[in-house]
Amino acid sequence: MANITLKQFRYFEALAKTSHFGRAADLCAISQPALSMQIKELEETLGTVLFERGAKQVRLTHFGEKFAERVRDILRSIDELEDLARSAGDFLEGSLRIGIIPTIAPYVLPKIIESLARDYPKLDIHVRETLTEKLIQELSDSKIDAAIVALPISEPSLTEIPLFDESFVLVRPLADINKPIPDRQMLREMRLLLLEEGHCFRDQALSFCKIPSTAPRERLDGSSLSTLVQMVGAGIGVTLIPEMAVNVETRSASVSIAKFTNPQPSRTIGMIWRKTSPLAQQLQLISDVVRKCASPH
Repeated sequence: MANITLKQFRYFEALAKTSHFGRAADLCAISQPALSMQIKELEETLGTVLFERGAKQVRLTHFGEKFAERVRDILRSIDELEDLARSAGDFLEGSLRIGIIPTIAPYVLPKIIESLARDYPKLDIHVRETLTEKLIQELSDSKIDAAIVALPISEPSLTEIPLFDESFVLVRPLADINKPIPDRQMLREMRLLLLEEGHCFRDQALSFCKIPSTAPRERLDGSSLSTLVQMVGAGIGVTLIPEMAVNVETRSASVSIAKFTNPQPSRTIGMIWRKTSPLAQQLQLISDVVRKCASPH
C-alpha cells in the first residue's frame, strides 16, 4: 500500500468519472498509455481489479465503487488542506476559482472582474460558467471555491449568502408594445419561449406562470437568453428574461419590454461555498464585492 501515490488517486478518479481511458487521459493531461499503466499499477498494488474493461468504455467493479468513495473523501480532504494553507496567507492575493451560471455571467461578470482586479491586483481569478447542478457538484469536489447562482440551493453542505433580488421582464414583439400586459393566465395561453431543461431560470419562469415542469408543451426552447430574445424578435412568441439582461440582449432585437404588475416575478442572486471551506472569511469579502457590482439598486 505504501506505493500508492496521490497522482494515481487522481487518475483513478478521472477514469471513474468518465468511464473512458481516452477522456480520462485528456482530463489529466497525460497520454492514454501512461494513464492505463498507472491504473494497472494501482490495481497490482491493491491486489484486485478496479475496472471492468469493455470495448468502448470501462465500469467500476463492486470493489472499485467502494474504493471510489474513499478516494473522493481523501482527495476532498487534500484539497481542503490546500485551502487551509491559502487561508493562512492573504487569499485576496492568491487564487480564486469561482463559478457562475449562464443567466448571470454575461451581465455582471465584466464589472465583477474589473472591480476585483482594481481592488486586489494580485488576485488570480479563474471563472467557470456552467449550470447550477454542475457548479454544486464541482463545489462538492473542491474544483471551485465559490459560485454565483440563483437561490435557494437548499444543500446542507453549502453556505448560502443572498446578495440581491431582481425582477423578470416580459419580452414581446415590437408590434405588441401598446398591448395590455398579460397576467399569468394569459401567459399560459401564449407561445412562451423558455431556456432548455437544466437552467434554473426555466424553472423560475414556469413557476411564475404556474405551469408544471412536466406539463406537455410545444418544444420552443433555446440554449441562451440571446436566442430567446431573437426568436421573439422574429415573431415566434414571447419570453421572460432577468432585468440585468435587458440592455445586452435587446439592443439588436426588434422587441419591446414590459414590466409585470405586482406580484412581479423575481429571483434572488447569491453566492454559495462549502461550509467546511477554510476560505469562508475571504469569500465573504468577495461576496461584498459581487453585491456592490451586480446589485441593480
